[in-house]
Amino acid sequence: MQKLLTPYDRLTAWLASRLPEGLALLVTRAALAGIFWRSGRTKVEEGSALSISENAYFLFEYEYTGLPISPDIAVPMATYAEHLFPILLAAGLFTRFAALSLLIMTLVIQIFVYPEAWWTTHILWVAMAAILVSRGGGMLSLDALLASRRAK
Repeated sequence: MQKLLTPYDRLTAWLASRLPEGLALLVTRAALAGIFWRSGRTKVEEGSALSISENAYFLFEYEYTGLPISPDIAVPMATYAEHLFPILLAAGLFTRFAALSLLIMTLVIQIFVYPEAWWTTHILWVAMAAILVSRGGGMLSLDALLASRRAK
């Protein structure tokens, strides 16, 4: 029985090592960043970098009516957040902060905008963000590079 467990033990030890974890965190960062980046791009004028569209204001005023703040504040906040934090996540820079910010944003969306979307969508976003908040960006991130330079 002991010999049957050794290959399994070696495999699980390797899967728990820095490289597989770093790859998993990289994929998680890319997945979460992609969700919010695409959402942010729907709020800007086509062909522009960050020129917020009138359609975004309309959407926040007439569809996202449960938000406790004015569309004049919510639209720019959401648009800029959905651009900045995905860039930070993709680079693995300030990963925990960016993931926590997107986690809070997800909870706001869940509570005030789409409360029926927990099991279909938001639980996955929360899970990805929570992993990144707790584990950081991993070895394949700018956070890891900066940490190694600070250690020298």
